[in-house]
Amino acid sequence: MTAQVLSLAPAAGAALPLPERIGKYLVEAKIGEGATSEVFLATDPFRNQKVAIKRVRTGLLVDSRELHFQQRFFASEAALVGQLQHPNVVQILDAVADDVAPYLVMEYVAGVTLRRYCRADALLPIEQIVEIGFKCAMALGYCYRQGLIHRDVKPANLLVVVDDAQVVDVKITDFGSVFNLAADHTQVHRVGSLAYMSPEQLDGDPVDCRADIYSLAAVLYHLIAGRPPFDATQQQAIMYQIFNAAPPPLAGLREGVPERLAALVHAALAKERDARPADWDAFADALSALARERPAAGGVLKQVLDSERFTLLRSLEFFAEFGDVELWEVVHRARWQRHGFGQALYRKGETGDSFHIITQGQVQVYRDGRSVATLAAGTSVGEMAYLAPNPELRVHSVDILVAQPTTTVSFTPETLGQLSLGTRHLFDKAFIRVLVRRLHAAHEAIAHPRRVL
Repeated sequence: MTAQVLSLAPAAGAALPLPERIGKYLVEAKIGEGATSEVFLATDPFRNQKVAIKRVRTGLLVDSRELHFQQRFFASEAALVGQLQHPNVVQILDAVADDVAPYLVMEYVAGVTLRRYCRADALLPIEQIVEIGFKCAMALGYCYRQGLIHRDVKPANLLVVVDDAQVVDVKITDFGSVFNLAADHTQVHRVGSLAYMSPEQLDGDPVDCRADIYSLAAVLYHLIAGRPPFDATQQQAIMYQIFNAAPPPLAGLREGVPERLAALVHAALAKERDARPADWDAFADALSALARERPAAGGVLKQVLDSERFTLLRSLEFFAEFGDVELWEVVHRARWQRHGFGQALYRKGETGDSFHIITQGQVQVYRDGRSVATLAAGTSVGEMAYLAPNPELRVHSVDILVAQPTTTVSFTPETLGQLSLGTRHLFDKAFIRVLVRRLHAAHEAIAHPRRVL
């Protein structure tokens, strides 16, 4: 329906000649194209940053029907300039309604689309597919809270960043088919890509988030099995299957597919929307639970999936006022560690300016060899030394030892300084709540010593 690719790594042998400029942007390469648009890698000379530009093919403008079609989809994306601020959604930076060839300017993502990993000879490991699904569910849930239904979730519209043959991040792109629940103008209903369209979307019925849930499930099915849930040489045959047939069981198409994953994907592909996960939170939570089933390893959590980290943070009182965007920032900036039984987080007499937030497990606080407190998930440790105004006050006065295998996130002033101002402000508010509770507990201990163990 719309352009197939919004941003890719520059393709070798791109067709020439290229335009030198598109508006104020200096063009470097063509990086994608679809039936109605072309995508260029360019540089914004004022911000000195790379951008992706999706421009309508100039030849289309001689056909009034194609022009109307493209203007409609261009307007859908243009209306979102600057609105979507999520780490897993490609940001739309600018829109220019040029009379000859209107264009959109977007965040540039140096990666490839998930189409590469839909072939049977290039399938990703199951745990990476679950991770991709979780991040997409969280991002599409964010979009839905903004009143947006994507309506064209497919592998070609999911950009992935690859590091050492492993997918490390994903971003949703191409909002040309988006349905805006807040719009006051008429919007087309029957849009999308056939292989991933829900029955109600194909039927032209009103849709809600469960249409996109169906589409994401169809993408996950394709990534797992190497084929879409419904496949035929004729469109009419695919449409018949979408309405009437059950997709082949995943367990018969690939070895090692967990039963719970197969059940979740098949449920999300249900013909009746009421039989699918109720909303994005339910779908994301189910995917996160699948990610957490992997056996845990020790040491620094290099190998732990972002979905586990995000879910852990979201469950903690310390991060209660953090939104999704701020939580993702913590996921990527914090130092994540696992600690075994008996390991010391801090020793009496040590000087330090770091602090830990316990996300799993339990630690014991010892003063002169006597246990004085037990701290569990959601508790900050070491923040007094971190907040101390001078080095003399940064000396730890107790031993803090791991009582149960524990996972923590830790920061130093340097790493905390890398966070955005908004996220740092939320940390400050969380620390104030911690200090108020500590002061209240100290007051209770002095006023009513028998009430305090």
